[in-house]
Amino acid sequence: MIPTITAFDRSPDGGKGLARDTRVRWAFEEVGQPYEVRPVSMQAMKEPAHLALHPFGQIPTYEEGDLVLFETGSIVLHIAQRHKGLLPDDGDARARAITWMFAAVNTVEPPILELTNARLLERDKPWNKERLPLVEDRVRERLGPLSDRLGNADWLDGAFSAGDLMMVSVLIRLKRSGIVDEYPNLSAYVARGEARPAYKRAYAAQAAAFKGDA
Repeated sequence: MIPTITAFDRSPDGGKGLARDTRVRWAFEEVGQPYEVRPVSMQAMKEPAHLALHPFGQIPTYEEGDLVLFETGSIVLHIAQRHKGLLPDDGDARARAITWMFAAVNTVEPPILELTNARLLERDKPWNKERLPLVEDRVRERLGPLSDRLGNADWLDGAFSAGDLMMVSVLIRLKRSGIVDEYPNLSAYVARGEARPAYKRAYAAQAAAFKGDA
């Protein structure tokens, strides 16, 4: 049975790969598994049929037979555990890769999302000018240790894994801000992720879906 994921029918990011379905698409491409996509509108995301799949009314969701999942971390982990290519065979290395997945979404991404909100949703607020540097510094507090841990390595823990997939996906959100460029090894790390053929296919699929709907 081919899994089905949901995605925006009109992506708010304009087909730039920032919508979270791109992470799931990337995981499928890395493990060489087919998948189907069911576009949903913003309105449909808040209706009972979609809320039965995702109680918070977001995307993506994952459906395979009776199995329904939501949250990109959970979906990517499920794909990585079911198919070879995203998690090491060694038990300890596998646990470390999963730890980096959690670090990406629980530790590194929250201040990045806060920065996105400050730059886009709160830019007209009278207090934004004073707050923005504080938010940017919170991002740097995460990037500094991450940069130190990565060092000169290509990936976070040996070979490319689901941990890198999630971390690169999170850091891509910073490209427009220029902050990630303050850490040359992290900038190169993101570039390596984007250069992977599987990422390029996932990006192209998300972009094509958006253009086809425009």
